[in-house]
Amino acid sequence: MFFFTSPIGLGHATRDVAIIQNLTFKKNIKINFVTGSAAYTFLTSFGLKAFNLYDPPKFKVESGKVDHSFVWLVKYLSYYKKCKEIAKKIIDENFEEIIISDEDFASISIAEEKKIRRILITDIVNTSFTKGITSIIEKKLNKKLCRLIKQCNCVIIPDYGYDTENFRYVGPIVREILESRETLRKRFNFTKKTIVVSVGGTEAGKYLIEKVIESFRRLKTKLDIDLIIVAGPTLQINPSADFQLLGYVPNLHEYIYASDLVISLAGRSTMDESIVYNIPGIFIPLKNHFEQEEGAKRLGFEYKDIFRLDELIEEKLGSKYDIGKNNVKNGAKTAAKIISDFI
Repeated sequence: MFFFTSPIGLGHATRDVAIIQNLTFKKNIKINFVTGSAAYTFLTSFGLKAFNLYDPPKFKVESGKVDHSFVWLVKYLSYYKKCKEIAKKIIDENFEEIIISDEDFASISIAEEKKIRRILITDIVNTSFTKGITSIIEKKLNKKLCRLIKQCNCVIIPDYGYDTENFRYVGPIVREILESRETLRKRFNFTKKTIVVSVGGTEAGKYLIEKVIESFRRLKTKLDIDLIIVAGPTLQINPSADFQLLGYVPNLHEYIYASDLVISLAGRSTMDESIVYNIPGIFIPLKNHFEQEEGAKRLGFEYKDIFRLDELIEEKLGSKYDIGKNNVKNGAKTAAKIISDFI
């Protein structure tokens, strides 16, 4: 069975691992992932079989703002077309009866054409990257997107809501923590109030990392704090003696759970981990990135908060949280059961 995972960011692959770790089948079913970029590296690090076939376009980001969004949309349409060709070849050659997709709408489109059952995992039902007259094109695409979603046999939404028709709301989907917070802090040598910064490993988050480093250096003169930067597999950050710089870490969720504060772009995966693990977080969206701006807004953040990080860090570190004692249910097992039962 093929699981098509969007390689745009690491959030899709992260929640898919959480689901896979809870999947049980009565039959001998093997999952093959189709993805690309850093998502391929992430999935294979867990011993999962994956094909590195997708090469997603990159946002042009300047000072934390998405620029030339229409140009990106045009590039995305070209990428989408190539993904459809790849998905068609895979489905034709393997005679699939059902596919799973995490926001890879190209595979959903091909599967619909071939009348193959489709399980979709998504937290968006429309996009709004462009404005003005160019948004007319995007509105047409959104109509097609909504139709594709409604025609799926099952749509798993990692959010809160009431099930209707083919929609199944399961809540945030994150990986399970298997060790205590104290054990993890000891393993990672977290002896002070520890801030973990993660931006998904792309150039898009470099500006946020730079701003956090500036704030950290101002605040460490009066606060007893440590800074851990998880830059990912490709992002180049100059190392320094006053903070710990990590590249790719497959167990980022454990670092977040062991921390006292997580700072990140407003990617769905990290925000959900902060919520479920009950770890204080600061989430700064890329300006003009509709999905991140909407997600950050739900938690009370916006782009301009990047200019008051000192205040936010002090506020979050000074809050009285019962860290690690969450009341939010992890939706991974529910999502896995829905898929298992459906298959």
